[in-house]
Amino acid sequence: MRGAWNRISRIPEADRARGVVAFSSGNHAQGVAETARVLGMHATIVMPSDAPASKIESTRRRGAEVRLYDRVKESREAIAAEIADKSGATTVRPFDDAWIMSGQGTAGLEAARDAAAMGNTFGSLICNASGGGLLAGVAVAFEELSPSTEVYVSEPEGHDDLIRSLAEKRIVANAPGTRSIADALMSPEPGVLPFEIHKRRVAGGFTATNDQLLDAMSFAFHHLKLVVEP
Repeated sequence: MRGAWNRISRIPEADRARGVVAFSSGNHAQGVAETARVLGMHATIVMPSDAPASKIESTRRRGAEVRLYDRVKESREAIAAEIADKSGATTVRPFDDAWIMSGQGTAGLEAARDAAAMGNTFGSLICNASGGGLLAGVAVAFEELSPSTEVYVSEPEGHDDLIRSLAEKRIVANAPGTRSIADALMSPEPGVLPFEIHKRRVAGGFTATNDQLLDAMSFAFHHLKLVVEP
């Protein structure tokens, strides 16, 4: 909700009656829906039809209208643009937006401040990425507060578009139809704005197979008492 709130709360009062439109596989969707609910705004969320049913239901429960699409055959950006053109709604992108990036980055801001308060400095940190907005925001926070910390990205196997983009120094996309159980991390390519920060601050990355993700989830549940998504 950090990024969604930071973006939507800045929409001028005169424009709020027309609502917001967003596209997301579930996490940004829920953040936008909840922010719109709190602010009394209408929200339309474009979500893939194969998104987890729990995320679709959670988004609807927060009062948003959900428009499902086929992530292989349809473009979520095109669908959202059409809705925005017809309704005048403000588009709230999941990562390619400076306010979204800075809002998500407050997680890194808090982590860096907490470490400093304990007298610690992280030698490195690993942050997952879909379009890379969270990673970019976190990287900027550590650039300011803990510049010696090396920042790395983690991505699902087959969706290592950011790792490959960093290696080639240009944005490259994943092959269409590539799947992973990490449903929140399947953007086809890094966002343009986040990638400018990634190039400056992300040292490299790591991938994980579906089996490794399941092992990590099991470990977190049994030993850390945390229920986490892939």
